[in-house]
Parts: sequence; structure tokens; C-alpha cells
Amino acid sequence: MAVTYTDMKESEREVAEYLTRLGFHWIFESPIFVYDDRNRPRVWTPDFYVPKLGIFLEVCGSENFNYKFRDKIYKKNGFHVVFIHFYKEKEKWKSFLIKRMMEIEEQRHSEAMEMMNVLI
Repeated sequence: MAVTYTDMKESEREVAEYLTRLGFHWIFESPIFVYDDRNRPRVWTPDFYVPKLGIFLEVCGSENFNYKFRDKIYKKNGFHVVFIHFYKEKEKWKSFLIKRMMEIEEQRHSEAMEMMNVLI
């Protein structure tokens, strides 16, 4: 089923439009399999998946949701997820997103270089 912008909250729509302007293909609410803090299997749907970068984005819309718990579970399961706190970073979220994307890419590069050093 095709996703339309009308299926999204306003903040998600802004992120989708920005990713599109940057030339990134994105998938909205692509399900992923995780184990929670008690090792129970769960299926979660982060707001966006950017295949070219292999990262997920969560558009945080409220202070009343436990994003720290989600971050902990994503990390435990090896997923790179960028949390965009749209409700408190309305003017800064774009630069924050680019910065986090670059940090993740740098981390991956460092890990790959370490693997190469082990092989040599």
C-alpha cells in the first residue's frame, strides 16, 4: 500500500519532504523485529527508514513518550536510529539530522578500518 503525506503527522511530513529534497529515498513505518528489555520479541515501526544510509528516523512529537527506552532497545538490537525531537528543536532539527547521519557514517568507517587492521 502506498503511503501518502496525508497519512503522516505534520512533523513527519516535514521530515519526509526534507529527505526527498536531499534526494534520499525513504520508507515510512517499515516494521523491524526487536527484542525488548526482557528479551520478548516485538515488531516496532520507526517513522522512516533511509535505505541508502541504513538508518532509521524517529520523529519525536511529545515529551510524554519514553524515547530513552526506545533508544536503548534499538541499540541493544543493533539498529542505528536518529531521534528527531521535533517538538523542542523546531528550528534546529535539520542540522541535527545531518550531523547525526555524518556521525553514524564516521562510526561505521572507523569500525570498518578496525576490521581491516585485524586482517592485515
